[in-house]
Amino acid sequence: MREALLFWFVFINLIAYLVMSDDKRRARERRERIPERTLFLLAFMGGALGVLIAMYAKRHKTRHGSFVVGIPLLLFLNAALYTYFLK
Repeated sequence: MREALLFWFVFINLIAYLVMSDDKRRARERRERIPERTLFLLAFMGGALGVLIAMYAKRHKTRHGSFVVGIPLLLFLNAALYTYFLK
């Protein structure tokens, strides 16, 4: 189970980073955007670290209070759950 959980951690965070980066690209190109709900769902599913890294690496959503507060809270929740299940 440990290997599967570690695989999930890497996979979901990579997907979250790529989706957040794609949303930034779409914003620059003035195209249809990825809903914020989807970004929060990815963070909730374990990808908060990927979303947070993309937020600051790409300078995307850093002025949105819901992201500035919500994503670190979800990261804390993710860390607690990963710690619990990896024990």
